[in-house]
Amino acid sequence: MTQQKEDRSAIRRSTLYAALSVAMAASIPFTAHADATAYSDAPARAFERVATIANYRNNADAQDETVSEIVSATKDGNTLVYTDGALEQIGFVDITDPANPLPAGTMPVGGEPTSVSMLDHRLALVGINTSDSFTNPSGNLLVVDIVARGVVASFDLHGQPDSVAVSPLGNYAAIAMENERDEDITVDGVEGGLPQLPAGELFVIEINDPDPLNWGTGRVALTGLSDYAPDDPEPEFVDINNWNQAVVTLQENNHIVVVNLKKGAVVADFPAGSVDLVGVDDEDDGDISLTATLTDVPREPDAVAWVRKFPGFGYAIATANEGDLFGGSRGFSLFDYAGNVLYDSGTDFEQLAVRHGHYPEGRSDNKGSEPESIEFGRFWPDSFLFVGSERGSFVAVYQLNGTTPAFHQLLPAPLGPEGLLAIPERGLLVVSGEEDDPEFGVRSTMMIYALRSGAPSYPQIISADMGGSPIPWSALSGMVGVPGSTDQVLAVWDSFYATSKIFRIDVSGKPAVITDAFDINGGTGNYDPEGIAVAPDGTLWIASEGNASDSRTNRLLQTDAAGNVLQEINLPQEILDCRAASTSRGTLGSGFEGVATMARLGGGYRLIVAQQRGWDYTTPECEALDDDAGGLNANGEPNWTRLWIYDPADGSWDHAAYELAPLPANASWVGLSEISQFRNGGYMLIERDNRTGDFAELKTLVRLRLQDINDGAFTAGEKRVYDLLPAMKAGNGWISDKPEGVAVTADKRVFLVTDNDGVDDWSGETSFLELGTPGQLFFGR
Repeated sequence: MTQQKEDRSAIRRSTLYAALSVAMAASIPFTAHADATAYSDAPARAFERVATIANYRNNADAQDETVSEIVSATKDGNTLVYTDGALEQIGFVDITDPANPLPAGTMPVGGEPTSVSMLDHRLALVGINTSDSFTNPSGNLLVVDIVARGVVASFDLHGQPDSVAVSPLGNYAAIAMENERDEDITVDGVEGGLPQLPAGELFVIEINDPDPLNWGTGRVALTGLSDYAPDDPEPEFVDINNWNQAVVTLQENNHIVVVNLKKGAVVADFPAGSVDLVGVDDEDDGDISLTATLTDVPREPDAVAWVRKFPGFGYAIATANEGDLFGGSRGFSLFDYAGNVLYDSGTDFEQLAVRHGHYPEGRSDNKGSEPESIEFGRFWPDSFLFVGSERGSFVAVYQLNGTTPAFHQLLPAPLGPEGLLAIPERGLLVVSGEEDDPEFGVRSTMMIYALRSGAPSYPQIISADMGGSPIPWSALSGMVGVPGSTDQVLAVWDSFYATSKIFRIDVSGKPAVITDAFDINGGTGNYDPEGIAVAPDGTLWIASEGNASDSRTNRLLQTDAAGNVLQEINLPQEILDCRAASTSRGTLGSGFEGVATMARLGGGYRLIVAQQRGWDYTTPECEALDDDAGGLNANGEPNWTRLWIYDPADGSWDHAAYELAPLPANASWVGLSEISQFRNGGYMLIERDNRTGDFAELKTLVRLRLQDINDGAFTAGEKRVYDLLPAMKAGNGWISDKPEGVAVTADKRVFLVTDNDGVDDWSGETSFLELGTPGQLFFGR
């Protein structure tokens, strides 16, 4: 696949993101379909996240694990209904005001709900798995009155249901009866392989009477169709068009089937096929490298959607090619009825993930960003296709006004997005997340987006191309403004990745653009870069954080401008003894988190290093610190941490005590994440708690003066702070616990970045915020 190479000067303009839409549309495997001139340079409308609601808010006990897998809506679009398999219930959310969703209660369903589809404003069809084993699957379809909160009818499905769909006209329903396999059984040398009977099928309901008890039912066999395990089809997902045709994916069989529901018969079927992928990462080695080639990869589609008014065909079939037993083509495809490929995204979907910092490196050897869900919506006059990445936690939006999907925008999504629901009549998109970490971790949420005029506010940072593919980035940590520059910032990523790197970021437009990346070379390695500073002589200083075992020590690295290590500086032995003693008492905090330069009278400079959390300074081994800072909070964490001062001229160390903010109710610790200079003698620190989303209470910038450092101790009462929470919450998402980097440009603009943890147990969303000037932040001017 060829990647259109972007002009470097264009990258630096704020229109870059809109231009990427055109570039992505042009760089597809089937170049005959590409027509970049068909699209405007800037989107006239974009989806904006207007609200996030956590599912635990619907439950009596916030500590319960609770999820939202599949979501549907009443015909007026005012009430959401979602499945919660963790608690064997369905839940309800009032979105009459989509910017202020309200929990509306739950209802137990007596088993694991696998899918839900609303018939009208009142009746919901819910598939329930009641299987006691893989070989004896069972389940029901419940017809639920969501107003009365009761079951009005139940159909024995004679097996285990997965997806449920209702036809647009409301006269048919189809249930994909998966009868899922045991993934721990080896069949013909394949772990989790097929066949494993009983076979799956399609269960059809004819909705021909106001009373559900009078509805007709039927079963459509899907055996004998696929090349792999034809006697054991495993239907995964189903969608129905206006012609009452159901399209069904047989994911493990790598096959697609079309069923005429009125006739109860298969009218078309075809293999989903395979692709060659050129320019992907196929190794989970701690580095993102889009250099591998994978050949003959089965698509193995999961979700499927009918695409209406497709030019020349009436309908096309769109698939999210997640993969399962043998493959997963890391993208999505469009087919006609005969199985001809009208479009395939190739490696574009993976490149989108990398460009936006959402690529899950830990899944490189296993299906990458893993597109699992797909949804079509006609938002007049435009048609949109939405593709959800389960592992990258994003939704890629494509405009589909012709025969070629044109990348429109990328949306940050809940952790592990499972359900996509377009509500075109209200101009809304709803995305539900299936991952949950109770009690105070990243919770399962539903996010609501509205189609509005203008350019999208996300992403706030992306990467340019280098060598024909996007510069890999994620897990950004410390930052610093380039001296004398109004539009250049340097940043580092942390030890989530095997190779330490420094990034150059252009902040002249929105989104900010990573224009270069270079390795930290030489030295002993095993670094965890958490802070970066530029010295007056042009060299760089990196704060590398140690770990609990000290197999990686806290140290300062001096490098040249190209990232070559010149020297490594460790803490003196007496301080290391204090740290070791604190470890033995179980109160070891984290280490170096930020570094900044301090001009010295008479010339030269010193370095000031922020330590994240404190050690137990009351131990005898810590007497060398020679101050009274000590004591532990209710969680056994020290109330104080340290600002370390290093003089490169003579190699000496000094320190100042720093009193941390009081511990918030839901937090387990408070610490520092960054220090950055904004003028001679003026610094700002990031001080934060360790909670995300609804539970975050403390995210602040703290002004620090040189005289405060020279006094030897900085108490809580001396702090002038700027509350970061309003700016972080402005995106209407589940906010990160980690504002990690702050930089000030030569024209005094302050930029903040959050650490997305390498898309590991976090959604991958990165906030890159321009906050104002130091005067505006700390003095309101």
